[in-house]
Amino acid sequence: MADKIIWLDARRPPSKRTSSARKAQPGERDGERSFSDQDLFDLLFDNCVADKLPAGRHLFLQEDRSDRVFGLIDGSVEISIYSIDGQKLVANVQTAPNIIGEIGALDGGLRTATAICRTECTIVSLDRPQLLRRIEESPVLARSMLQLVCRRVRWVTESLGDQAFLSVETRLAKRLLLLDRILADESGWIAISQNEIAEFLGATRESVNKLLNGWKSRALIDVRRGHVKVANARGLRRIATEGEDGA
Repeated sequence: MADKIIWLDARRPPSKRTSSARKAQPGERDGERSFSDQDLFDLLFDNCVADKLPAGRHLFLQEDRSDRVFGLIDGSVEISIYSIDGQKLVANVQTAPNIIGEIGALDGGLRTATAICRTECTIVSLDRPQLLRRIEESPVLARSMLQLVCRRVRWVTESLGDQAFLSVETRLAKRLLLLDRILADESGWIAISQNEIAEFLGATRESVNKLLNGWKSRALIDVRRGHVKVANARGLRRIATEGEDGA
């Protein structure tokens, strides 16, 4: 499915923004300049042609061959892991701008998760040879990619620790605070069902429903069909902090 997208246009001249970033590289030989995520995105996907994908379109499936790295310009993408018997755990939601699928594209191994568009998405991409060539040609890009991978390994380690040692209540509080930061609309509503929240936590819908109803009665959150809103972020942070301290 993803291979139908139009990707690199080698005849297109470099953009002014990314060209200026590349010209700065000789003065960065000591690695003193710190690239932002947007700088990394622009440098990595320079000259790539974007395409729009509808909600529900897969970028890749778990156990797929890893032959491409994706750049998310607009929209959100869900990263999920499936067990052999089909149980689903939502590992993360990526929002723009973001790089998706870099681990598999770097090492050429099979995909360890499934990536699907939660909303309509604007996507760019490089195939694996293009990715490796760009990294080889740019020390700044190589360092920035290493930093990105390290950040994500740390995040996965923290998530595994949460899953193993924290209660569902603590994990739910942490997850809602994260979703409030990355997915809430201007009114503060997060478009997510209770079933999806349960998939984030590896918990049952019933346990999530019980906690949400209790928090609603305490004015910590508000709930409507298919949506949740954080009404008292300080209260949720207290629950998250106390749960971590007691773990």
